[in-house]
Amino acid sequence: MFTRSELESKTLKELKDFAARYGIKPVGNPGYKTSWITPLLAFPMQAIQQFKDHKRGLRNLSWRSSEALGTMLYEIGEPTDEQAALIRATLEGKLLPLPERYDQTRLLNLHKTKQLIKEVIETLNK
Repeated sequence: MFTRSELESKTLKELKDFAARYGIKPVGNPGYKTSWITPLLAFPMQAIQQFKDHKRGLRNLSWRSSEALGTMLYEIGEPTDEQAALIRATLEGKLLPLPERYDQTRLLNLHKTKQLIKEVIETLNK
């Protein structure tokens, strides 16, 4: 990601700014360039190793959690023709009078939630 020579050619201020962009803290005395170069060189591999270790930070979903997303999609179901028509009309800004508008909004929100869950599953399967 970064080469040692690339980082060594930067000034102390540039290294500090560079580290600040990625949220990297110095190791040791922040007045030395090496205190900034070392963590800037190390953070990409540390991040990957932390991901692989599944102990801290972001980690893959368990099979059980992935299965739960599928279960949610199944439980939400597919809209009927009438529900799909109401969703399209709602997206066009056509609203029912109160109190039916409350259920209209809930139906639209459920539809949006289903779309987001599908997107989550597709993203995780890439």
